[in-house]
Amino acid sequence: MSDRTATIERETKETRILVSINLDGSGTSKLKTGVPFLEHMLDLFAVHGLFDLRVEADGDLEIDDHHTVEDIAICLGQAIREALGSKQQIRRYGQAWIPMDETLGQVVLDLSNRPHLEFRAQFPAQWVGSFDTELVHEFFWKLALEARMNLHVILHYGRNTHHMIESLFKALGRALDEAVQIDPRTRSVPSSKGVLS
Repeated sequence: MSDRTATIERETKETRILVSINLDGSGTSKLKTGVPFLEHMLDLFAVHGLFDLRVEADGDLEIDDHHTVEDIAICLGQAIREALGSKQQIRRYGQAWIPMDETLGQVVLDLSNRPHLEFRAQFPAQWVGSFDTELVHEFFWKLALEARMNLHVILHYGRNTHHMIESLFKALGRALDEAVQIDPRTRSVPSSKGVLS
């Protein structure tokens, strides 16, 4: 199997971002973003997906976290897409249900090359610490768009906003890990059309 890694750099007037991912890693992360809650979620994503992940960000946090969170998601999506390469022999689909105390979150995805987000989650609190919870939708949307994945994010129930968001990031890691796994029974891309587009 070829090396499934990628590094993406992005620089704008608002942010400077570097994201590296190894899809066949061991679940280690090196994160320096200035957004502590997002770092916690990205670490969970890496640990539960068994991805090696490095994220460095320098953004206009004096305004708010929006541009930094958005641009990290853009770069992470692009890195996932690049690391997948031709998508030969991948399982393509992945799903995970994650309980977190009183919460149950679910992520179902298809690495179809057709970006779409269904986001069925509402949070009882607008803030977790200094993190604006409306940025969770922004993160998943930009990730789906740039990774070109069909991504369904479903929060079935919960009370604690931290637990609810945590269940979704853990589920994202597990579902993506399943989808990127190599299926030795196949010899091409998993599509009756012969192409994922």
